[in-house]
Amino acid sequence: MASIKLFESNQIRSVWNENKQKWYFSVQDVVEILTDSTDVKQYIKRMLSRDEQLKSNWGTICTLVEMVAADGKKRKIQAANSKGLLRIIQSIPSPKAEPFKLWLAQVGSDRLEEIENPELATQRARELYKLKGYNEDWIEKRMRSIAIREELTDEWKNREVNEQKEYAILTAEISRATFGLTPSEYKKVKGLKSQNLRDHMTDLELIFSMLGEASTTAIVKTQNPIGFKENQKVAKQGGAVAGNARKELESKTGQKVVSNQNYLPETKRIRKKDK
Repeated sequence: MASIKLFESNQIRSVWNENKQKWYFSVQDVVEILTDSTDVKQYIKRMLSRDEQLKSNWGTICTLVEMVAADGKKRKIQAANSKGLLRIIQSIPSPKAEPFKLWLAQVGSDRLEEIENPELATQRARELYKLKGYNEDWIEKRMRSIAIREELTDEWKNREVNEQKEYAILTAEISRATFGLTPSEYKKVKGLKSQNLRDHMTDLELIFSMLGEASTTAIVKTQNPIGFKENQKVAKQGGAVAGNARKELESKTGQKVVSNQNYLPETKRIRKKDK
């Protein structure tokens, strides 16, 4: 997202949609920067005439979003999220668009390899966390938390829980019972938007997050709840196990487990300066 928002130091207008939890970018700004076109609207028309598939899906890919125009006034302009924007970039025959196209090809290739050999996904995740500066102990906990999460979602899948929306609700129930916060509330505490919450948790936060989900999995296996409503009750029970443990630790240490600490690059630079 940083590469898109500041492409070659040209600021691309963007807004964060809280409801959809996605960034939306000005299509006009991106096309103008990638093509150096003096008439962006005409360029987009020609682009759509060349790409019938993109043209037929244009209404789905683009939406009107209010952003600040060049004259300083707010106007609704055509915008797309990262997925839609990358689809548009695929239709731009410009040398400046090639890095994005190559990146998409690499991502697709990596994903196909991971489907054939799932261990590659784990190895790449570890390497990525190392490159971001996480220490080995934290990475070990994070990888373990991913495994615990997958085990829980497998149990939900086998018990008539629908993916995506219901998973998100059940996860929120566990988080609320564990930390007193839903994931969206937790993100605000840490100053996060699109970032993965668990990638910004401290060791203790990860441990209690794992405890909440592992406890829920254990209760699911013994009680065998079927459907969303029954699993919602169990999610609260599993989260409560971790929540009680968290409160007990806080009473002994006098310190809160929930922290506003994160691993955002800006924050890391500030910490280095402080040292």
